[in-house]
Amino acid sequence: MVVKMVLMIILAVLIYGAISFYIWWNGKAWLSVSPLRRFKRTYTFLFLLLSLSMFIGMIPHLGIFKWIGGYWYIIIGYSLILLPLFNLAYYLLKKKGLMIMGILYFLFFAGVIAYGSYQAFSPVVRYDQVEVEKEAGRESLKILMASDTHLGPIVRSGHLEKLVRIVEEEKPDIVLIPGDIIDDQIDTFNEENMIEIFGEMEPPLGVYMSPGNHDYYGDDLNELKEELEDGGIRLLMDETEEIDGLYLVGRKDMTDDKRASISELVEGLDDQSKPIIMLDHTPMELTQAEESGVDIILSGHTHRGQVFPGNLVTDWIYENDWGHLKKGNLHSFVSSGFGTWGPPLRIGSRSEVWVIDVNFN
Repeated sequence: MVVKMVLMIILAVLIYGAISFYIWWNGKAWLSVSPLRRFKRTYTFLFLLLSLSMFIGMIPHLGIFKWIGGYWYIIIGYSLILLPLFNLAYYLLKKKGLMIMGILYFLFFAGVIAYGSYQAFSPVVRYDQVEVEKEAGRESLKILMASDTHLGPIVRSGHLEKLVRIVEEEKPDIVLIPGDIIDDQIDTFNEENMIEIFGEMEPPLGVYMSPGNHDYYGDDLNELKEELEDGGIRLLMDETEEIDGLYLVGRKDMTDDKRASISELVEGLDDQSKPIIMLDHTPMELTQAEESGVDIILSGHTHRGQVFPGNLVTDWIYENDWGHLKKGNLHSFVSSGFGTWGPPLRIGSRSEVWVIDVNFN
């Protein structure tokens, strides 16, 4: 098993090295015909730093490299599409046009970074309304749902404050966040005192969350739960709250092998004729939720691919990778997320918040 893992790591490093060399080689070819040709050594040094930035960013307190590594990740991905096309065009044009192609290449990535950054850090509010054929202790409920905040070295307190302002403007009855609250480690969350920012949200029925996969990765989940609950926020982990004649169920993430099934969680409820709203980070068990009598299930995780063509992949994997899907009596809502993971960019998706008006009959 260990040998197999080592071989896989070696193979991954060789593939990454080959891809990086291919991009470096193309850049060096363009540099040789440009006015910047005397900076070849500087170019090689900067390229090496870029190619290692994703790994350097894993070191604590070097968050700037997470930003750089995120951009580099995008450059690699799109270069594997662009450069073969440019190489083909170069040879079809009998080795002419190299300078123009290089300029087009840099203009493309300048546009991607500018547009993608705007999409990532300018959240929009999306609205929907649903009917639930059950009686609660109220006629309606206004939910504000924001998944995948990914608070950390990239998504910092400034972006979280935008969420607070949206909550103030929308005035929901309850705020629900289904997972990926932090981006692996809790350090930035604590350093920037983000619990105080969350505390500025004061919906009448409170703020509730469930964990996502990234909340587990840094082994900080228990500390996160304590921080949140000290700040008056409930992190539901296979737990249920009865609120105003309805049930709010928060699931552990799929990465937790001890999490209960949906049927187990629902069977434990005293009165299943009451509306059931569930927070489940990954939208993988919609059939089980529908069969168990869940009325609304709120999820994230997919990021709607975050960067095109990732949305084509998530659409293929998930029954509902984004938006509102009605499945029998179940309403599934999946958000593309409020924050970002990896690249601080969004292409073909947008940072968002959902406001869902629920009417009970």
